[in-house]
Amino acid sequence: MVNSTHISYFILGAYFETGVSKYLFFMIVMCLYVCILGANVLLIVVICVNRSLHEPMYLFLCSLFVNELYGSTGLFPFLLVQILSDIHTVSAPLCFLQIFSVYSYASVEFTNLAVMSYDRYLAICYPLQYNSRMTYNMVVVLIAAIWFPPFFAVFVTISLTVSLTLCGNIINKVYCDNYSIVKLACSDTTVNNVYELIATFFTVCGPLSVFVFTYMRILTVCFSGCKQSRQKAVSTCTPHLASLINFSFGVFFEILQSRFNMSGVPNTLRIFLSLYFLTCQPLFSPMMYGLNMSKIYILCKNLLLAWVGNNL
Repeated sequence: MVNSTHISYFILGAYFETGVSKYLFFMIVMCLYVCILGANVLLIVVICVNRSLHEPMYLFLCSLFVNELYGSTGLFPFLLVQILSDIHTVSAPLCFLQIFSVYSYASVEFTNLAVMSYDRYLAICYPLQYNSRMTYNMVVVLIAAIWFPPFFAVFVTISLTVSLTLCGNIINKVYCDNYSIVKLACSDTTVNNVYELIATFFTVCGPLSVFVFTYMRILTVCFSGCKQSRQKAVSTCTPHLASLINFSFGVFFEILQSRFNMSGVPNTLRIFLSLYFLTCQPLFSPMMYGLNMSKIYILCKNLLLAWVGNNL
């Protein structure tokens, strides 16, 4: 029995022998990561350099795209190394760093989507008061609320886990997971479990209550308004709802897999679904917003055409 601070490495037990197929998996994951980097960086640059997009909705979108880069970078380089490696181990400090990155990414994502739904609620339900309510100072406060509380909450989570006494170092995942380490503990984990339940409740139920309230009000306004207002509301809310549902599905399965016995599910499918919210969401969000919001789509198209023209 040793304190987790004295364990030098963890073994990732979910990897299996793939032979030469590992090079194919490596290329697939690498291409996905490059697409994620390209799509999110493009949209961040477009929003930053075009003053016409310096509005609350687009600033919240920029925050979302920065988080997609942050979360994917916390996973993909690590995953690429592990795919090519014959020994699937990770140093303890790097493991806890990855846990911090993955957990804070998920918390920031939910909070960011909640703030965006509140922004759409003000824009659709109170269009005449929108500018007086969603001021520059309010945007700064909301963006700070998106990032700082999740970072602090995850820091406390990791601090509690580091203090545990562990009886092993094998994690049955393809990346580091906090609950998998907590399950290795020989010491009492009551404080960890209670804190995790409270943190999960506020991380999920807090944004969820905002989603339910704002979209109930938005739907009420849409059904009572004219056809043009309904079309405008649908065009701005569809990417947000699609992104929210996609991310919620991935997180929901990951929570189920962490807390319950999923041995009946094939190993390959379990690995794919556990990686879904970390691999698909960072590409899904920029595609949804880039293709469905005409203003961003036109500016992205013009930027790409200008770049191609300058390089020919």
